[in-house]
Amino acid sequence: MSSSLETLNQWVEAVARLTRPDRIHWCDGSDAENAALIAQMQADGTLFKLNEQTHPNSYLHRSHPDDVARVEHLTFVCTPEREDAGPNNHWMAPADGHAQMDALFDGCMAGRTLYVIPYCMGPIDSPLSRCGVEITDSPYVVANMRIMTRMGAPALARIEREGTFVKGLHSIGELDPNRRYIMHFPEELTIKSFGSGYGGNALLGKKCHALRIASHQARSEGWLAEHMLILGIENPKGETHYIAAAFPSACGKTNLAMLIPPEGYLQDGWKITTIGDDICWMRPGKDGRLYAINPEAGFFGVAPGTSAKSNPNALASIQADTIFTNVGVTADNQPWWEGLDNGQTPVTDWQGQPYDPAVRPAAHPNSRFTVSAKRCPSYSPMAEDPQGVPISAIVFGGRRASLVPLVFETRDWTHGVLVGASMGSETTAAATGAVGVMRRDPMAMKPFCGYNFADYFAHWLSFDQPGAKLPKVFHVNWFRKGDDGKFLWPGFGDNLRVLEWMLKRVDGSAGAQETPIGNLPLTSELNLDGLSLSEEARNKLFGLDRAGWQAEFASIGEYLDEYGPRLPQALHEEQQRIAARLA
Repeated sequence: MSSSLETLNQWVEAVARLTRPDRIHWCDGSDAENAALIAQMQADGTLFKLNEQTHPNSYLHRSHPDDVARVEHLTFVCTPEREDAGPNNHWMAPADGHAQMDALFDGCMAGRTLYVIPYCMGPIDSPLSRCGVEITDSPYVVANMRIMTRMGAPALARIEREGTFVKGLHSIGELDPNRRYIMHFPEELTIKSFGSGYGGNALLGKKCHALRIASHQARSEGWLAEHMLILGIENPKGETHYIAAAFPSACGKTNLAMLIPPEGYLQDGWKITTIGDDICWMRPGKDGRLYAINPEAGFFGVAPGTSAKSNPNALASIQADTIFTNVGVTADNQPWWEGLDNGQTPVTDWQGQPYDPAVRPAAHPNSRFTVSAKRCPSYSPMAEDPQGVPISAIVFGGRRASLVPLVFETRDWTHGVLVGASMGSETTAAATGAVGVMRRDPMAMKPFCGYNFADYFAHWLSFDQPGAKLPKVFHVNWFRKGDDGKFLWPGFGDNLRVLEWMLKRVDGSAGAQETPIGNLPLTSELNLDGLSLSEEARNKLFGLDRAGWQAEFASIGEYLDEYGPRLPQALHEEQQRIAARLA
């Protein structure tokens, strides 16, 4: 037996001694194994079969009502030095973290099966991919990991070849919110999660491995692990560009990744293809460009608001072979959520109670669907390319009701890093806590960066080397509101109008207006055909509120000061340069 398999076996044995399961099952990822798990969950009431005619091979799972979102306040990064975790993470000393978690894990799998899930994040033969093993007592987690990762025998073979893997230990415990923690040990490539069955807390390949642990790996190995969608844009000449975009959770990543062009663009021959909707791993290629893979094999998307209007491709993806979590159900057993707008009505809500809108919504605001990426009509075969796709532009954006224009281009890479580092967004239901509060969410990585943000910004800056052909960096805001509180930009497919301008900026064929905050599009250079934008909309979407930006840059300066002496001087200088120009 190879030493890596020996290491894996010894770890599984040690975990089994601690957790004391009734039996151990090594997952091979086969259809037969999956069918047996689903039958078992139907029998014990953790999965309900949905309408086989309308949604073949699809199931509903209901979480415990106290277990429906990521728990950022219970998520820790355990580095030997507190400073290395940074002010952006909750910290605990590794020895304390292990002791606290192991006390929770002691005997927790008695009466249960321990599942060993070998998985690969990214195409199985890609040099950019990384492997992990999750141990769990949740068959729901096994079924979801099979969709979200390349799971089973091929991953185990790669682990045997490579000799390294991320260790993830998970138990649903008693689902007690007072006994719920997620601990990351970046130096040990280890994750321990207890007391939650919710996706981001329990599917350890997702945010825990692919972002928190991978961001640490990426820093030491010279790449980037980012909370970004990746989409391909093919123009009428047949040229394809790839764009990576970072938005906080529930700010439209999936919608943009699966965008359907407006009618005029479709007729002209524009095509959008989807590489990924949530996570992007990028590294410099031999030609100096950044190449990206989507480490995930599926979508774990937010259901509410997904409709034939907002995201027809996502809706088409989830008509079969899908696991729904915390949605409502109609009389004929179809999944239902707010914003679906399909003329049906739910009879049962996400807690399994008769639906009463006065009591609670039919679907939890953070209810989800898990489905293979290959089911998406816009899915790109390039998502399987082991070398990844070359990135032409990086886009940052959040939810800002005021101040921030529709789009601007940064002056250079350092300015781009500052824009990413200081981006703000209003909070959504994807995390526990108040909704609609403006918070700084650097690169949309606030909940996910596995080390000190000051060091993370320095890592981003380090890519600007002689010979590097880095992507242009832009910022967008689809969520600007007018005085009446309504959105000023139509969004959805019309966002392609903005992406087209970006690509013209990449190849040098569109002009822009230079301002202190960056280059704004000349409205003559942006295709607005067929859109009726009011005078207010044009002024706010394409204008610069100088006084508002002066206040914003003062606030950004205070924000950067929070990182102390570790913050790269280049970002302070860039903030001061722009503040001076605004004054």
